[in-house]
Amino acid sequence: MIITTTGSVEGRTISAYMGVVGGEAVMGSNFIRDFFARVTDTLGGRSDAYQKEIRNARAHALSDMKDEAADIGADAIVGISVDVEVIGDSMLMVTVSGTAVKLA
Repeated sequence: MIITTTGSVEGRTISAYMGVVGGEAVMGSNFIRDFFARVTDTLGGRSDAYQKEIRNARAHALSDMKDEAADIGADAIVGISVDVEVIGDSMLMVTVSGTAVKLA
């Protein structure tokens, strides 16, 4: 499955627009990781634990979106967007969406 942030697939023609597809992933964080992330943030470093959690959540959301597109017979997803939100003090939500298309 081809996915792209652009509105087209280079070298391919879109023959049909099949609708908006999406995926979501909500991940909880834990106390120990949060503590070390705060220490890292205070010292000015990068929080590897949170970066890894965001990458995992994004991968799950993208996988769900690809599955939804495949279920309706799409060949690709164009114009995808990714959004990351913090929910409360201990949850992280990643949402992805795009337009499922059929390629000629």
